[in-house]
Amino acid sequence: MQANLREHIEKIISLTDDEFAFVQSHFITKQFSRHEFLITSGQPVKHTYFVISGLIKLIHTDDNAKEHIVAFAMEDWWESDFQAFYKGTKATMSLQCLEDTTVLCLTLDGYNSLCSGLNKMEYFFLKKANAGHIAAQQRILSFLTSNARERYEMLLKRYPSLFQRVPKTQLASYLGVSRETLSRLST
Repeated sequence: MQANLREHIEKIISLTDDEFAFVQSHFITKQFSRHEFLITSGQPVKHTYFVISGLIKLIHTDDNAKEHIVAFAMEDWWESDFQAFYKGTKATMSLQCLEDTTVLCLTLDGYNSLCSGLNKMEYFFLKKANAGHIAAQQRILSFLTSNARERYEMLLKRYPSLFQRVPKTQLASYLGVSRETLSRLST
């Protein structure tokens, strides 16, 4: 599992064995079962998660109890309710496993220790955050400028494995369409 983390980090920065030992000392490994929650809305957010195996979804439930899927995260991805994690507030979203999932957990103190103790990790996290901001902006733009078919085709092109791993009702929620519309789009 730690090898996955090192390979992931070294796509952006190089680490000596001693530096990686320092990095890995800040993570704990946890396993969750399908349908289990890593984060529950209204609760404090103690970790950001690096997915080793499995699949999770970040969801927001509105005042009408309607679930909106904000993101999916699979192997080699990071996920959390980042606002609550960085600001120390209660979660406004929930993070739930769609499959049995293994994650590496990093606390905010651990994050700060990594950034102050190893400057290149601060650079690593900056690169990851920038990529996340770009992806979020692209998703927002797709809702503003693309129709349902175009959003479906973009998702299929970027993340084809999601279509084998995620139930259609949840893909439809992520795309902002009904289950019936998604069925029409996929034929």
